[in-house]
Amino acid sequence: MTEKKLEKCRIAVDAMGGDYAPKHEILGAFDALQADPNFELILVGDREKILKTAREEKINLDEKLIHHASQIIEMHDKPTESLKSKRDSSLVVGAKLVQEKKADAFVSAGNTGAVAAVSTLLIGRLKNIERPTIGSFIPSESNATYLFDVGAFVDVKPQHLFQYAVLATIFVSELHGIANPTVALLNVGEEDEKGNKQVKETADLMRNSDLNFIGNVEGRDILKGKSNIVICDGFVGNILLKFGESVPGFMKYLLKQHSEKSLFEKIKIGLFKNTLKQALSPLNPDLYGGVPLLGINGISIIGHGSSSPLAIKNMILRAKEMYDKNLIQKFEKALETYAVKK
Repeated sequence: MTEKKLEKCRIAVDAMGGDYAPKHEILGAFDALQADPNFELILVGDREKILKTAREEKINLDEKLIHHASQIIEMHDKPTESLKSKRDSSLVVGAKLVQEKKADAFVSAGNTGAVAAVSTLLIGRLKNIERPTIGSFIPSESNATYLFDVGAFVDVKPQHLFQYAVLATIFVSELHGIANPTVALLNVGEEDEKGNKQVKETADLMRNSDLNFIGNVEGRDILKGKSNIVICDGFVGNILLKFGESVPGFMKYLLKQHSEKSLFEKIKIGLFKNTLKQALSPLNPDLYGGVPLLGINGISIIGHGSSSPLAIKNMILRAKEMYDKNLIQKFEKALETYAVKK
């Protein structure tokens, strides 16, 4: 077992990436430092804007924590083109810090496609990885269900999905303490004969490996927690994730509509408002922060554009946890250990 790293983790935060940048990024970063001061913070972005926001929020910010970047990659910018046209953007500069070993992890709530593309091209892929993947925690009855992939790539081959499963197995095992987590393929039915060619070929690869593969699961099995890890392509995964993100808002809408039926109904819902909020708290994505880009030769955490300070804080703490547990080296070893048997 690899020993825990003793060096202080250096985390570069894209201070200009989110919808509420740099305010949420600064607040979240300093909340993370309060929760765990054992890392070095690097705020990447426009120096003057960062300092101005820090003053407004009454944060005593040391200028030495800022790594200046003059440009911003917007949400509408094309990912690969941005790497060439905006070389001094906070996103590109932050990823380059990891590439140049001046930082150990990169955190951004910027353009998801751009973060994935820039991280992949600059930081590079691990050996035996053709395409990186991003995964998301899904609240379930088992309390530990991860969905991979949720949008890194929409067109993939069976070997890519197999690699996702290997990376996910190590990630879930290390960060959730689940020994030999179960792996399943998202399909239109549980039977082996169900599904398209891609799913069937992927299932064959998984059966002939050391993965704890339990077969196919359907969409309704995810919240039941039938498997610790559920694998699908980024097209399906992203649609599923975005649909899931819309559920809490729709539930609030239904409750509001019901409360308007009468004063009595409004009072009933008001009495149980706090209880409902607590019961539904696992659906709050801010508690889990961002999603890790697995398969690259470094740590990159991607957050939602509207990430709150709490989400930014948890993204940073997740990056540090991955560093402390030396996950990159463990991924490399796993890609050999779980190789498909000939």
